[in-house]
Formats: sequence, C-alpha cells, structure tokens
Amino acid sequence: MADNKQRICIIGGGPAGLACGMYLEKKGYENYVIYEKLNKVGGKAYSPKIMVNGEERAYETGAIMGAITYHAVSEMEEFGGYYHKGPDFKPGEPNMRREYRNSFTGEVIEPFNVKAVPFKEKLKLIKLKAQFNKLQKLMATKYAGYDCYGHIGVASGKYDGISKIVKNESGDNAGEAFPNYIKGENENLKDLALTFKEFCKKNKIEEVQRIWIGPYTSFGYGYFDEIPAAYVLKYLDVTTAREFVGMRLWTWQDGTQEIYNSVNRKLKHPAVLNTEVVKIERPEGKVLVTIRQNGVETTEEFDKLIVTTPLDWFAGYADATKDEKELFAKIVHEKYVDFIARFDEDKGPVISGYLFENMEPERLGHAMVYYHRWEDQGKNCPCTVYALRNHTGDPDVSYEKTLEMMKEDIQKTLKFPIKEVLYAQESYYCPHVGPEDYAAGWYDKLEAIQGTKNTYYAGEILSFGDMEDTCAASKDIVGRFF
Repeated sequence: MADNKQRICIIGGGPAGLACGMYLEKKGYENYVIYEKLNKVGGKAYSPKIMVNGEERAYETGAIMGAITYHAVSEMEEFGGYYHKGPDFKPGEPNMRREYRNSFTGEVIEPFNVKAVPFKEKLKLIKLKAQFNKLQKLMATKYAGYDCYGHIGVASGKYDGISKIVKNESGDNAGEAFPNYIKGENENLKDLALTFKEFCKKNKIEEVQRIWIGPYTSFGYGYFDEIPAAYVLKYLDVTTAREFVGMRLWTWQDGTQEIYNSVNRKLKHPAVLNTEVVKIERPEGKVLVTIRQNGVETTEEFDKLIVTTPLDWFAGYADATKDEKELFAKIVHEKYVDFIARFDEDKGPVISGYLFENMEPERLGHAMVYYHRWEDQGKNCPCTVYALRNHTGDPDVSYEKTLEMMKEDIQKTLKFPIKEVLYAQESYYCPHVGPEDYAAGWYDKLEAIQGTKNTYYAGEILSFGDMEDTCAASKDIVGRFF
C-alpha cells in the first residue's frame, strides 16, 4: 500500500509539475513541494497582459488552444475552477479564426476550397479527402492501439497507456471514462517509429501531410522528415485532427497560463517560485535537494523525486546514473521563436494567418503562422508570430537572423507594418528522440528505470509537448507509482 505520508519533491511548476501536485492531492498525498525557478507558473503556457484601447487583455506566447480530446486539461479546469471558451464563441471572447496566405506574394489563398483552385489542385484536393478517410480507417484497424498517451511498448509492437477515447466525445468514438488504461499488441505499431513523411509514403497517404502540417509544424513541433510518426499521430490523433479542421476548438479568456495559475492557487502547497534546484544527491533511500533562493543555498531531504523539467538538463545538476546519462543524452528539441508585434494604427491583420510554404525545412527561420486573438480589436490587435530555426541535418538559423526574417515576412511580404515588438523569446520546445532511438526502444528503457533511486520522470518527453499530453503523463505517473 502506498505511503501517502512520504515527502515528495516536484521539480518544475509548469503544466506537468502542477498536474503532479494536483493528482497527488487527489490520492491523499499532502507532503509535497513544487520548486519553480521562474517567478511564474505555467511554463511555456505564458499569457502576458497587454493594454489596447485602454483595456488590458491576455495574449499568448505558447499554448493557444484545446479541443474536446483535452481530458487531463479538463480535470485541471475543474480543479482550478477556470474553464475554456468555445467552440461556439461569443462576441468579446478570444476565438479561433484563420486564413491562408501565399508565403512569397502575401496574397490570401484558399488551398482547401475546390471551387477556388486550378484544375490540377482540384484533383489533389479530391485525392486529399480520399487519403484522409483512408488514414482514419488505417488508424482504427491496422494501427489499432495507437491512440493512447505515451509511447510504452510501441517500438516492439505493443501499446500500454491511458486511452484518449472517452465516452460520448463524438459519435464514432465510444469508450470508457478517463482514465481508461488499455494494453495490447499490434506489430504494425512499429511503423510509428518511421518519420511521419516515411509513414505516409508507406501507407500511400502523402497528401494528408497538407492537413497535419498546419497544427503540427507551424506550432513548433518540427518537420515531417525528422519526427517519428508516433509523436505526430498521438498528438494529432484522428479525432483531434478532425476538430482542428472543423475549427471546433477551445480558447481561454485570460490565457492558457490562467489554467495553471488557478490550479496553483487551489493546491494545498502552491509552487515555491524563484527557487532553483542546483543539486540532487540520492544516497540509499533518500533524496537530497539543494535549492537556491535569493542567492542562499539550502538542502532539503525528501523520500521521492518527480522531475518534470527537461531530462536532458538533469545530468547537469544531479548525480545522474550511467543509464540516465545515456538515455537523456539522446533527447533533442526544437528551437521555436515567437514575438508579439503591435502594428501601425489600423494596419494590422484582422485574422490569424498560415504560411504553408514557410513550413518546409528549406524555409527555416521564416514566419510560419501569426495569431490574431481578439476579433473585436480588428486591425489594432497585437499578434504573435512564430518560426522554427532548427532542422536535423541543417545548420541552425541564428536567433537574431530568425527575428529579422520573421519581421521581413510580416512587413514586406504581408504588408503589415510593425510599430513595435512588445515581447520576443526562444523556447525549448518539443523534446523528443529521433526515429532510430525511438525504434531502438528508448521509451521502454526509460520505463525500466522509473523509480530507480526514488526518482520518477514526467514532463513533455513522456508523451508529447502539448499541455494535454504533458498533464496526462503526470496523471499516469502518479496513478501507477504513487
């Protein structure tokens, strides 16, 4: 029987760390501490407030949206008492609208409108629709079992995790209530270790990449010729992809960060901010955590440790084992750049825009998407602009050059004159392993060392780098090991 009196240290006050705290409380654990290095919670779900026309509102720099498949996020909403808007948006709510623009001319295009494209493109769209339907059938039959959180067993043709399907979420997805653990074998799942580009080619569904690229690559999760298909399809499972195409999406009035602010306020032990974990020692049966606050270092003793911050940083401050060092050294991540721009009066965009040509590796560093959050602010709404600056096998574009190229795309190509950049950053994004390491069973090796030295690993790498999969991974870790 679990000892809920044990003292537990959680490193990181992002979605994963706060979810760990919440789920531990639900299981009766109250002797826990969450250490957060920054002066805020929420990690990359950061929603700065900006004054426009005398009114302060939240804008987004990281997570933007959710969907009906966001089950763990829904539990956090319930716990914190803060809920999403949509998919039926009311005036004055931040909604999800989009258009498509040619990346070279800036003109508005309609790439998915059969009536608006040339004859050759009409044939492609017909083919795309057929392949989308084919993919839905493939995932329900040939790749049955793919739609659970996490990656345990996939490399050896197995699945083991919490199902993403929940009863009544949509007509053709009848399942059990969340969390419903599923387990089984399916040799075909090994194909998910292929890059998504190779996976699509193998199954003769290459055209579907035109749909998946919008909510995947432009959101900072990498390119289809480098990312294992498992990441793409577990994040954008068929149901979630359908919700995206149909624009049946969620937003949050005060920003995604407020989900985590609300949870943090309700926790019996809110995250301890401005606290850096500088050293971890794990002698037999103990976990010694040295923290730095206001320049002063102190050491605390714990029974167990949950790491929700990047695992590839762990060896830099902890007494990492040989297995930990070898595994964590294989993690790679995306370098995602974004800035919030304010435009000249009445000269900005009135809707979010996607630049598909800029989502290919040869256009590395160019603006891929811009997010117009508040419809009622029209051309005076500040927008967040996003780009990737790294791709496997290519030299990185520098951060400074990327910002320069992004601004040029917005001002010269799209003709939206930038008055000022209010905020700019580069994020450590989408930690993952490459196709070879995935196929070699990286996730099963990680699972094998869970609990070693009283240490448990959570966070983005466990499942995927969006907030739903990240929170669900915390639910799984707490549910199985505590």
